[in-house]
Amino acid sequence: MTATIKHLYTRLDNCLIADRFPIRKKIQLLQRRLKEHKPSDRLLSEVETLLSRSEERVAKRAYSLPVNYPDLPVSARREEIAKAISEHQVVVIAGETGSGKTTQLPKICLELGLGRVGLIGHTQPRRLAARTVANRIAEELQTSLGSTVGYQVRFTEQVADNTLIKLMTDGILLAETQNDRYLERYEVLIIDEAHERSLNIDFLLGYLHRILPKRPDLKVIITSATIDLERFSRHFNNAPVIEVSGRTYPVELHYRPLEELDDSSEKSIPEGIVCATEELIQLERKKGITGAGDILVFLSGEREIREAAEYLRKAVQQGRIKHIEVMPLYARLSVAEQNLIFTSVRGAGRRIVLATNVAETSLTVPGIRYVIDPGQARISRYSYRSKVQRLPVEAVSQASANQRKGRCGRVAEGICIRLYSEEDFNARPEFTDAEIRRTNLAAVILQMLNLRLGAIDQFPFIDPPDSRYINDGFNLLQELSAVDDKRHLTKLGRQLSRLPVDPKIGRMLLAAVENNCLKEMIIIASALSVQDPRERPMDKQQAADQKHREYADEESDFVTLINLWNLYEEQRQDLSQNQLRKFCQKQFLSYMRMREWRDVHRQLHLICRNLDYNENPQPAGYDALHRSLLAGLLGNMGFKQENKEYLGARNRRFSIFPGSMLYKKAPKWIMAAELVETSRLYARMVARIDPLWAEPLAAHLLKRSYLEPHWEKKKAQVVAQEQVTLYGLIIVPGRTVHYGSVDPRVSQQIFIRSALVEGQFNTRGQFFSHNRNLLNSIEDLEAKSRRRDLLVDEETLAEFYASRLEQHNGSSVVNGAGFEQWRKQVEQDNPKILFMQEEDLLQRSADHVTRASYPEQLQLNGAKLQLSYHFEPGAKDDGVSLQTPLVLLNQIPPERLEWLVPGMLKEKCVALLKGLPKSLRKNFVPIPDYVDAFVEAAVFAQGSLNEALALHLKRMTGVRISRDDLDAVDLDDHYRVNLRLIGENNKLVAEGRDLQRLQKQFGSQARQALTQAPSESWGRKGITGWDFGDLPRSIRLKQAGGLELEVYPGLQDCGDSVELKVFEDQAMAVKQNRLGLTRLLMLQLTEQIKFVKNRLPGFQQTAILLAKVENRNQLHEHCLFSAVTATFLAEGDEIQSEKQFTDRLNRYRSEFCQQAEQQALLLEEIAKQYHRLQKQLSGSVNLQAVTILNDIRQQLDGLIFKGFLAEVPVQQLQQYPRYLQGVVLRLEKYQRELPRQRMLSEQLQQLTRQYQGQLQLDRQHNRYNAALDEYRWMLEEYRISLFAQQLGTRITVSEKRLKQQWQQIER
Repeated sequence: MTATIKHLYTRLDNCLIADRFPIRKKIQLLQRRLKEHKPSDRLLSEVETLLSRSEERVAKRAYSLPVNYPDLPVSARREEIAKAISEHQVVVIAGETGSGKTTQLPKICLELGLGRVGLIGHTQPRRLAARTVANRIAEELQTSLGSTVGYQVRFTEQVADNTLIKLMTDGILLAETQNDRYLERYEVLIIDEAHERSLNIDFLLGYLHRILPKRPDLKVIITSATIDLERFSRHFNNAPVIEVSGRTYPVELHYRPLEELDDSSEKSIPEGIVCATEELIQLERKKGITGAGDILVFLSGEREIREAAEYLRKAVQQGRIKHIEVMPLYARLSVAEQNLIFTSVRGAGRRIVLATNVAETSLTVPGIRYVIDPGQARISRYSYRSKVQRLPVEAVSQASANQRKGRCGRVAEGICIRLYSEEDFNARPEFTDAEIRRTNLAAVILQMLNLRLGAIDQFPFIDPPDSRYINDGFNLLQELSAVDDKRHLTKLGRQLSRLPVDPKIGRMLLAAVENNCLKEMIIIASALSVQDPRERPMDKQQAADQKHREYADEESDFVTLINLWNLYEEQRQDLSQNQLRKFCQKQFLSYMRMREWRDVHRQLHLICRNLDYNENPQPAGYDALHRSLLAGLLGNMGFKQENKEYLGARNRRFSIFPGSMLYKKAPKWIMAAELVETSRLYARMVARIDPLWAEPLAAHLLKRSYLEPHWEKKKAQVVAQEQVTLYGLIIVPGRTVHYGSVDPRVSQQIFIRSALVEGQFNTRGQFFSHNRNLLNSIEDLEAKSRRRDLLVDEETLAEFYASRLEQHNGSSVVNGAGFEQWRKQVEQDNPKILFMQEEDLLQRSADHVTRASYPEQLQLNGAKLQLSYHFEPGAKDDGVSLQTPLVLLNQIPPERLEWLVPGMLKEKCVALLKGLPKSLRKNFVPIPDYVDAFVEAAVFAQGSLNEALALHLKRMTGVRISRDDLDAVDLDDHYRVNLRLIGENNKLVAEGRDLQRLQKQFGSQARQALTQAPSESWGRKGITGWDFGDLPRSIRLKQAGGLELEVYPGLQDCGDSVELKVFEDQAMAVKQNRLGLTRLLMLQLTEQIKFVKNRLPGFQQTAILLAKVENRNQLHEHCLFSAVTATFLAEGDEIQSEKQFTDRLNRYRSEFCQQAEQQALLLEEIAKQYHRLQKQLSGSVNLQAVTILNDIRQQLDGLIFKGFLAEVPVQQLQQYPRYLQGVVLRLEKYQRELPRQRMLSEQLQQLTRQYQGQLQLDRQHNRYNAALDEYRWMLEEYRISLFAQQLGTRITVSEKRLKQQWQQIER
C-alpha cells in the first residue's frame, strides 16, 4: 500500500495547482485509514477519480501551436529571458515603452510550457490596458479573445476553462486573494508597470513575497520601466534583472530656468512656455527640419492649463508666435474633447498640447516632437494630521522628468526644454514617493486583517509605510467601527471587507441596510466610485450649469446624484443607444462615465443581493439616507463660521466647493464626501445634516464633558450640562443629563450638600423638618449675635449624612428616589438615625443670646410688631428688621428706633464713639469701658439715644459733646432698624432704614389705610350740626390680622361742612378739632353773621390795604372765623359732647357781634401798620442793609399771609400790633448799627430756617408739635428783645432759652 500512496503523491505533480491541496488532504486521510486498517477502497477510488479528472484537464490545457514573435527588442532576447524564468522563481524585466515586454512575456511563458497546471496571470494598472493587451496577445497567437487568452476587469470577465493567459487589473488579483489565499489558480504571475508603485502594486508585491515560500511552484515576473530596478531585485532576494532597451530616438536636452529670462519679460511659467516655443521654432529652422513638430507642455493642473492657453493666445495676437493650435488635455475633459487630440484631423499649424501628468505614462499623445517641462505636478498626498487628501503642486522627481523627456523621442529625434536649471534637476529626489507612503491605508489594513496577514508593520512592503500613516488607517477603521480598541476586526469590519469598495462607502452601504435606504445608497456609492459624469466644456460652461441645475437638489449634492440617476434611467429604458448618447450630449453628461456608473451600480447591486441585503421598495426619506451617509463621513462634518467658512473635525477649516448647489445657501451643518486641498481646502459633494445624527453613529468616538453639575430639586437628582464633541466639533452644546450615572461619588457629595444640608429636597422623612428647625434656630442665634461661629460649617453637616450613608450601605445613593428607598429601610431599625442633636450643630455655647437681649417683638401703641434678625453685611435686611403695618408708619417714634434692641446697643454705641473725630474720641478711651458704663446706667429706649449718650459722657468726663456730634457719625446700615412696611394681604409695600423718607413717600397711604381699615371703618363727611353723639378723646380701630390701633377722633374744617375723622397724632387731632369746631359753630350762626356782615368797622379800608395778601371775600370770611374762635373757644376749653356744644353756643351767641367788631378793629390796625411798613421797604435799598431788610421781609411774610386770621391763635393775633411796631422801631435805627443788625439778621434767618424745616417735616407727616408752635412765637418775642426792648416782651426770652426750647422740640 505504501507504493500506492507514493504513486498517488507523484501524480499530484500532473494536476492543476488549484486541485492539489484538496486532493492531498484526501490522500493523507487515506494514508491514516490504511494505517489504522480501516476500510479505504471507496476513498481510494474517490482520490483516483479526482486525480484523473485534474490530469485530464491539464492535458487539455497543453499548448502545442508554434509561437511567433514580432520584431521587438524583447523578442531578440527571449532565450535569455526564458532561461532566467526557468531557473529562478522571480525575474525582474526592465524595458522602456515600445520594448514589447508587455505583449511578449506571456508568449515566452507559453513556449516554456507554463500555463498548463495554472493560469499565466498578467496584471495591468488600468482596465483599458488590460483589455487592449489581451486583444493584442490574442491576435498574435491567432486565437479569439476569451479562449486561450482572456481578461477580467471590474465589470467584465472573458475567461474560459481552457484559458491559459489571463489579463486583469491588479485590483482584480488583489480581490482574488480573499478566496484564493495562496493564488493557487496561477502558475505564473506577471506584474506589469511595477514602477508606477500604486497602492495595489505595492500590496501585491508584499503579498507575493509572503506567499512565495509556500508556493515554490509559482513563477513571478515583475516588469518595469528602467526605474529603481535594484529595489525590486532586493525585495525578492536579489532576483535577476534583465534590461531591454526600447525603440526611441535621441532627445536633445536644454535647461532654461525662468530666472534667466530677460529682465523685460515676466518670470512666469506661461512666459517661459512662450519663450521655449520661440526657441524651438528657431532650432527647427536652424536644423532645417521640415514640417512643424507638435509640442507637449506639462502643467500641474486645470487652472494652470487655462492660464497658459490664454497667455499663448495673447502671444499669437502680439505676433510673437504664429500658426499654432492650443489643445488642453486633462482628466475632467469630456471624451469628445480628449479624442480631438488623438485624431488625425488637425487645424493649420503646429499643435501645442497643454497636459497634466496624465500624458506622462497613462496616455501617449501622437506626433510629439518637442516637450516643454516646467517641472511641476499636482501629486496626491494624504495628510495624516489633517486627514485630508491634498493635491499640492510639487517639483517632479528625476524619474518623472525623464519620463516626460522620453515622450518626444518616439517618432523622431526630439528636443526637451526644462524650465529649471540642471542643478535643480540634480537636487530633486530620484523617484516619486510610492503611493503607499502618501495615501490613507485603511482599505489595505482592512484587507490585511481579513486575510489574517499579521501586523502591518511586519508586512514585507517594498517601501514600508510610515507608522503614522498606519495609525491613521487604523483610526479611520475605528471611526467606521471596523476595528475595536485592540485593532481587531469587528463583525462590522468583516462585513466591510466583503464589499469591494472604499471602507467609507462600504460603511454607508451597511448603514443603509439598517436604515432601509439601500436602493438610494447603491446609486450614491456607485457614483462616488467613478468620475463625475457631468461635463463642463470650457466654451459652454453656462449652458452646462443650467442643464445640471435642472435636477439639482438645494440641500444635498447626494440627492442630486439620485435625481440624475433617475433621469438617466428613465431615458435609458425609452431610448435607443444612439438616442441615449445624444441625450447625454445635450445634458452635458459623459455617456461613457454614465455607463461606467451603471456598471458599478450593477456590480454593487449583485454583491448586496448575494449578501442578502434587501433594497427598499419605497423611496427613502432625507433623514434616513443622510444618517447612513454620515456613518461613513463622520470625519467630514462641518459647522458654519463667518464668511461661509466651515470648522471641521480636528480644527480644520474649509469651504464648500463653488460647483455645489449648497455653495450660496451654506447650511449651518454639513457633511462632505471628501475634503480636497488645492488652492485652499474644499468640501466636495456636500449635504445639510443635523449634528445629532452623529451621536449614535460615533458613540465610540465621542468625547463627553460635563459642566456645572448641580442639584435639581424638581427632579430630585444631580444633573449636569453635557457637552458632546466629535473630533473637536461640538455636536451637542448643552444637554441636561443625570450626573449620578456619570460620577456617582461626586453626585452623592452634591446630593448631600444641596438636598440634605441646604434643604433643597422634598421628603416625608421626619428627620428633615427636625434638622431644618434645629438649624434655623441656631442660624437665628447667629443672626442676632452677628457672629458666624455658633453653627458648624457645611462640611461638618455633610459629614454627618455621609457617615450615616457609609455606615448603613448607602454608598450607591445619588438621588432623591434612591435616598428615600434607603431611608425607609434603615429607619425600620432606628427611626431617628438621621436626627441631629444640638451638640452636632453648635461649635460653642450660645447662652449669651437671650430673648431679653434679642426680643422677637416690639411694643408700639399697644401693637406687637415682629422683629427679625439677619446677618449678611451689605444685604438689604442686614441687622434687625421691624415689620410694621402700613397704618402704623406715621406713629413710629424715630427715637425708639435709635436704640435697636438691648443685645445690639453696646455694639452700636462703640461704633458711634469710634466714628467721632479724633479730637473728641481720645477723651473716651478705652471706648468699651465708657460704653459699658452707659449701657448699665441708661434707661433703655427712653428719649434719644444720641442725646442720652452725649449727656452721660459729659457727666463722666466733663468733655463738651453734643447730640449733633453723634448724629454726624456715619454708621453701617445694620446699626439702623430696617423697616418693612406691610400692606393688605401681607404684601411688602416698601423696605428701608430712612423713616422720614418712608413717611414722606407712604405717609398719606398710611393715613388712608387708617380710616379704611379692612375690618372696621370710622368717620363721617358733610356734617353741618352736632348730630354724631359724643366725641371721644381716643378710640381703638381694628386692622387686618386682629391688630388694634389707638387713634384720635376730631372734626376737620371742610369750608361748608365738617368731617368727623381720626388722626394718628393726638396734638394734630386737637388742633384740627379746634378749627372744625369753629366751622361747626359758624354754621349755627347764620343769622348773626348775616347781621354783622356789613357792619364790620373799617373793613373796606382794611380790604384795600391787604388786597395783595388776600381778596375781600376771603378776608371777610377769615375775620368772622377768628371772631367765632375768640367768642366761643377760650384757650384750653374742650367740647366733647353735643350738650357742651349747645351750651357753649347759647351762652356766647349774644357776644359774637361785639367780638366780631373788635376783631375788625384789630385787623384794621394790623393792616395799617403792615401797609406803612411795605411802603418803607419798597424804596431804594442800601446794599450793606440787604441782609437786614431781607430778614424783615421774611418776618412780615411769616406774620401776614393768606389765611393768617384763621390759622393764628387769637391770643397771638392780639400781639401783632406790638410785633409790627417792633419792626417800625428796627427800621428807624438799623442804619446806625449796621454791623450788629447784619449779624443778628443772619442769626435770626438761621433760626427761622431751622423752624421752617421742622414745620415742613411735621406737615409732611401730618403731625402737630405745640412746642414748635411756641418756639415760633418765642422768635417774635426774641426780635422785640433785640430791636425794640422798650416795647417789652410777653415772656422771658434769650438765645439760651431758644436752644432749650429746640431741644424740647427734638425730643
